[in-house]
Amino acid sequence: MASLKILIAEDNPKDFEFLEQLLRDWDPPCQLLRASNGKVALELALAEECPLVISDIQMPELNGIEFARSLWQQKPAARIVFWSQYKDEMYVRALARIVPPETVYGYILKSNSRERIASAISTVLLDEQCWIDPEVRKVQGRTGHSQTALSDIEYEALLDISMGLTDNLIAQRRYLSRRGVQSRLNSLYNKLGLDQEQFTSDKVGDALNLRNRAVAVALRRGLINAFELEHEESEFQEWLKRFKGQRR
Repeated sequence: MASLKILIAEDNPKDFEFLEQLLRDWDPPCQLLRASNGKVALELALAEECPLVISDIQMPELNGIEFARSLWQQKPAARIVFWSQYKDEMYVRALARIVPPETVYGYILKSNSRERIASAISTVLLDEQCWIDPEVRKVQGRTGHSQTALSDIEYEALLDISMGLTDNLIAQRRYLSRRGVQSRLNSLYNKLGLDQEQFTSDKVGDALNLRNRAVAVALRRGLINAFELEHEESEFQEWLKRFKGQRR
């Protein structure tokens, strides 16, 4: 029997070595391909008829979500096991939006035991069944609840205030009125539960900055993190250059 080809998209040498050792004695035997960034991973995966992939979430060039989106657009039958140390809501939210119908995939946290990681990989890549980490399922439940899940425009507003943008700058970037900006922010605050917080006095309420409070809650929920904010900052800087150029 010809050996399976499994692509490991992982930029951390120690994590790749762990997977390499894990899969070394697989039955049937497998040939391992390695990509140390998302761009190379995409090139290698597209060369396969039915790609079998284990992918980290955070990678250079293309992160795991962007890599999967691009791969599934051209090869929707590709089977991907996302393995990550993160169960951030932002990743679970983004992943839910890109998985094609009836596509088999998995999500396993790196903190799991060797045996569970091996079982998750085997279930997805060999048995062609989805496998989602129990901790990730909890986050999926929250992102799928209408009262707590952020809409696209609410998430957009969260990114804007996380980068410190003023109402005026948000309005210009998103083509909104100031009232439109405030409407988005109020909707965001409601979804994050800030309207439900009980303050013991008016003085306490006045002392709290709702924008800062929203960012703090979002960080705790895993809706944003430094890695993705860095990517968003680069996009904002590109927009800012165009905006300044138009005003000259």
